[in-house]
Amino acid sequence: MGGRFGDGPVVPEREDEIFHEDWHARALALTLASGTLGQWNLDVSRHARERLAPMDYSAFSYYEKWMGGLATLLVDTGVVTREELAGRAEPQQSPLAERCLKPENVAAVLAKGGPVDRPSNIAPAFATGDIVRVKPHAENETVSGGHTRLPSYAAGAQGRILRLHGSHVLPDSNAHGGGESPEPLYAVVFEASALWAHAEHPRDEVVLDMWQSYLLPVSDV
Repeated sequence: MGGRFGDGPVVPEREDEIFHEDWHARALALTLASGTLGQWNLDVSRHARERLAPMDYSAFSYYEKWMGGLATLLVDTGVVTREELAGRAEPQQSPLAERCLKPENVAAVLAKGGPVDRPSNIAPAFATGDIVRVKPHAENETVSGGHTRLPSYAAGAQGRILRLHGSHVLPDSNAHGGGESPEPLYAVVFEASALWAHAEHPRDEVVLDMWQSYLLPVSDV
């Protein structure tokens, strides 16, 4: 949905405002705690949010999307049943209980983060300054309707390689059990006029992180 017109202006939040409502903090805590159970990875969780019904996705707020995706993950991975989630069954002790995130470990888990840089046997195909074009369709090429981090508004656009970030886990594969499949990741610069037909400031620049398989050398287009 990024870059789409018609959704109104972006309203910056106050610097001292972390959560708009109390339940937002609980939603974040529940999502992080559930993730430490080790039943899914970051890309699987992103795809779970994308799989929400279109009407729900459009209507839900940010953390409502998180909770909708989390409910899907908990049931799909067997952590809870639909009946337990809906409160229609007596909760049972989970075999994953010993993996629960304890309060004294929260700070360390948050500090560790989830780095996704990995060594790869795929050599970089582009260098700083190279002109590239994004592949014409923003879709997962191996899984129909699958997860991708390629923004739809950038499909087919021409840009310039700003820098190489090294090799990182490929979300298109990692979200669907295909392994991490790390490959080179680049920061690519696009002029606003290359992304939108009626950009308010055509010469503004947008920097997007793009995996190598998302990009084509201009000579191949």
